[in-house]
Amino acid sequence: MTAVDPRSDGADVVLSTWGFAEGDAITPELTAMRQLGGGSAYEAWLAFDEITYGPVVVKVVRPDDVDDEHTVRSMEREARALDVAHHPVTIRGLRHDAAGPRPHLVLEHVEGPSLSRLIRRHRRLAPEQYLPLAIDVASALHFFRRVDVCHLDIKPSNVIMGSPARLIDLSVARPEAKAAALTGTIGTDAYMAPEQACPGPYGVPGYAADVWGLGTTLFHAIAGHRPFRDGDPSAAEPAQRFPQLLEAPAELPGDVPPTVQKLVHAMLEPDPADRPLPHEVADALEPEVAALPAPKLTWKS
Repeated sequence: MTAVDPRSDGADVVLSTWGFAEGDAITPELTAMRQLGGGSAYEAWLAFDEITYGPVVVKVVRPDDVDDEHTVRSMEREARALDVAHHPVTIRGLRHDAAGPRPHLVLEHVEGPSLSRLIRRHRRLAPEQYLPLAIDVASALHFFRRVDVCHLDIKPSNVIMGSPARLIDLSVARPEAKAAALTGTIGTDAYMAPEQACPGPYGVPGYAADVWGLGTTLFHAIAGHRPFRDGDPSAAEPAQRFPQLLEAPAELPGDVPPTVQKLVHAMLEPDPADRPLPHEVADALEPEVAALPAPKLTWKS
């Protein structure tokens, strides 16, 4: 079976699909409940798991990619990253099978909307939402430095809102040395640090690229729009595809506290060495959280 994947450039890409319906067996232990989405090489399903005896998320390699070594290696790389990225703000990997007829990765299921969905619905988020979110993600990035994980794709659709927030999709994550060895682009265009968008001339991808990703994500949540204009994804010239290589970010709305404005723009410094460390991001935002007005309680007699 096939599915159509609409791309931002207007072209439709036909993708293979297993065509599961509710109640179908993904594997003998996993029963499909509903499709959650997917990408060019994977389908994502909510499933009931007979092993954990509860709902899980399953990333299943698409039929046409089962024999593609790059796709299967990518799934195994994500499983390895999840094995070391054990943090309260990171989705948990439960198990994976790379050798079976349907290679798949089983993940913890977390209830809650993605940050991208909230931005589409509400445009700008309130400080009560974006400040704890930023501290949560910064704490995860601090931990990632300790266990040598570069996420490399921090963006609103990879953040599940909750208490705490959860980072998902470590499909391109890798240790810092392997991130530094990248010569091509990995990640999502609008949220890539300059050194990710054009490795070499603009620096070396590493932990600081995730700080940039948090900066663009936080900017989007605060302002309701991204900090840079859209580039041309088909452009051969890097500066046309990635405006962040040459342009300064937009200004945040004037009602945003000066401390937050200064911090967000610091995270978007072109030079990775000039960006704050994750724990410095959290430390700078803690007083802003403490200054938030207490929630009003209403009592009914």
